[in-house]
Amino acid sequence: MKLKVLVKSLAVAALGVAGLQAQAADWSDTSISYWYGTSFKEPYVAKGADIAKNIVSLKHVSGDKYGSNFFNVDMLMSNSVDSGATETYMVYRRLFDFGKISGKKFEFGPVRGLGGTLGFDLNTKNDPGYGSRKRMFVFGPTFMIDVPGFLDVSLLLLSESNAPGGIPRYSYKNHADLSLAWGIPIGSTGLVYEGFGDFIAPKGTNEFGGPTYAETHLYNTIMYDVSSSVGAAKNTFKVGVGYEYWHNKFGNSSGAPGTFAHTPFVRAEYHF
Repeated sequence: MKLKVLVKSLAVAALGVAGLQAQAADWSDTSISYWYGTSFKEPYVAKGADIAKNIVSLKHVSGDKYGSNFFNVDMLMSNSVDSGATETYMVYRRLFDFGKISGKKFEFGPVRGLGGTLGFDLNTKNDPGYGSRKRMFVFGPTFMIDVPGFLDVSLLLLSESNAPGGIPRYSYKNHADLSLAWGIPIGSTGLVYEGFGDFIAPKGTNEFGGPTYAETHLYNTIMYDVSSSVGAAKNTFKVGVGYEYWHNKFGNSSGAPGTFAHTPFVRAEYHF
């Protein structure tokens, strides 16, 4: 059953990526990756016990005369601690680069460019407990920092709702997110430091009437290009290690079981 869900979801995602590629892009990169860790957490699952997950990701990034697109879908497959659940989590972000659009420079201090970001997150999970059906829309300004590679800092407004376990869709209070995304080469070593971070404000009361809490989510990887060792073009195959830090996961109660995770993992990518 998991394999059927995985194939179907990736097929739908691939069609979406094909639609993005059909646009007039100046550059693009599409990759499929696998990552694995043994100490993931889920709020209120098995009293906060460690969860092993196999994760397959499809990612597409591209740039055009207006800015850039980012699309990613993860298939997260848990072990029996999380009831063998499968989660699909999709993210899309569209960055409108004000400099490209206007032909003017927006440079000041460490900032080399200014833009506006729009996008959404969608998820579904088939666990017997919560059964998330998240829907979130985001928008706000983005500051492009002058570093090797890229570092984007966005101040986003989040409009989030969920309909878990058959409960009627519930909308949280709109809330703020300081969002970072980066990909910075480490000298001429062939290593790249990649990742993202979100510092999310509380979102009012939850669907059960309880409070929510400020959330911190950091995802860090060090990736190495091994393409030459297998006779492939540069940046085709990458391997690396990562570390995910998640405090008050999904805005759940600070200190409650499964709401804090620090998870090392391994990752491999194929770019095409």
